[in-house]
Amino acid sequence: MKVYFISLGCDKNLVDTEVMLGLLGERGYSMTDFAEEAEVLVVNTCCFIHDAKEESVAAILEMEDLKKETGAKALIVTGCMAQRYQQEIREEIPEVDGVLGTNAYDQIIEAIDEAVGGKPSLMMKELQGIPQVASERMLTTGGHYAYLKIAEGCDKHCTYCIIPTLRGRYRSVPLETLVKEAKSLVEKGVKELILVAQETTVYGKDIYGEKSLAKLLSELAKIEDLHWIRILYCYPEEIDNELITAIKTEKKVCHYLDLPIQHISDNILKAMGRRTTKKQLLETIAKLRQEVPDICLRTSLITGFPGETKEEHQELLEFVREIRFDRLGVFTYSQEEGTPAAELENQVPEEVKEARRDELMSAQQEVAFAKAQEKINQTLEVFIEGKIADEDVYVGRSYMDAPNVDGFVFASSEYPAESGDFIRVKVTEAKEYDLIGDRIDEFTE
Repeated sequence: MKVYFISLGCDKNLVDTEVMLGLLGERGYSMTDFAEEAEVLVVNTCCFIHDAKEESVAAILEMEDLKKETGAKALIVTGCMAQRYQQEIREEIPEVDGVLGTNAYDQIIEAIDEAVGGKPSLMMKELQGIPQVASERMLTTGGHYAYLKIAEGCDKHCTYCIIPTLRGRYRSVPLETLVKEAKSLVEKGVKELILVAQETTVYGKDIYGEKSLAKLLSELAKIEDLHWIRILYCYPEEIDNELITAIKTEKKVCHYLDLPIQHISDNILKAMGRRTTKKQLLETIAKLRQEVPDICLRTSLITGFPGETKEEHQELLEFVREIRFDRLGVFTYSQEEGTPAAELENQVPEEVKEARRDELMSAQQEVAFAKAQEKINQTLEVFIEGKIADEDVYVGRSYMDAPNVDGFVFASSEYPAESGDFIRVKVTEAKEYDLIGDRIDEFTE
């Protein structure tokens, strides 16, 4: 049977999708890019914030209508929304034949078999352990980079976040399992591994008794033909000297770090349940830049958290201008039911949240444009991902660019290049968030 898959939400969810695709492919199912010709429809959902929830609901309803039109044999809903609203989905969307929780993605075959057999299913597992799947993932990222999910769940319990409820406690994947998976991915042509989890910095503490991200980096760096290792979702309070040393000394580790700090006001950080202070954040950022001078720092912020005052917003705005993050995203606070922050008084009006977000992003835009201009005349190593049709211009990413969230480098080249190649590019122009340059044969300082 042909399967049509919709994967929504974060890159951690995408890994779960790729595992399910691998299981389906091993069983003999074929994948299609055309929903109308599919016999099985699967939606892997997200409900982290309100907008994600709406997108997931819209996708499910669209597939419900399609199932009625085409006579598809099964509609399966998986992921975070399935975990959170399992009964509501079954009761309110009768065309859904199977609902799989976040820790039950390894049961996708059973869910489809039951659905095709006329038996709607609800498959939920305790949020403990991590499903062990023997089949290999089916990559959806083009084959030259891949996400490596090193842990599941979270123990931080930030007051605005529903993730611990949806994904459970923090569970690390054993190091030897990750190295084996990484080697398999590299054998298939993957050149860049992107380490992801709800939080990568405490990797290994639950199973080894100590933070082991630096050790994991060291083991992954030994894999021949792996070129880049990128780290996302590093909570700043957990960054230690061992991790900084690994970033400095392991040549394959990109000088790129994602630090989701969320705010800078001590009052707001405390209300969010964050485990750091403004002083500590400033010290961590200064230390990273001192130890790794060319490090690219990305962060995410939440604006409009309950009780956020004009003064606290201004403090955050000045912080953005002064610290000059290389990459920065801003989210308006989403009042999620079941979280402590949803019950707080002084909820900020939506229009105020949006105005504050726009002001923060405008300030960051100025920073980003200025930083892009600073790259002119520099030579960068660029990971090629494609080519502009009918032009000798290739599209790629530097170490400063994570896929789907950062910019691109557009490189003119007299010589052909393939996706997955690494070339040297001298930057000649900067356009908003992207860089433009010329391929050069040899690296020059």
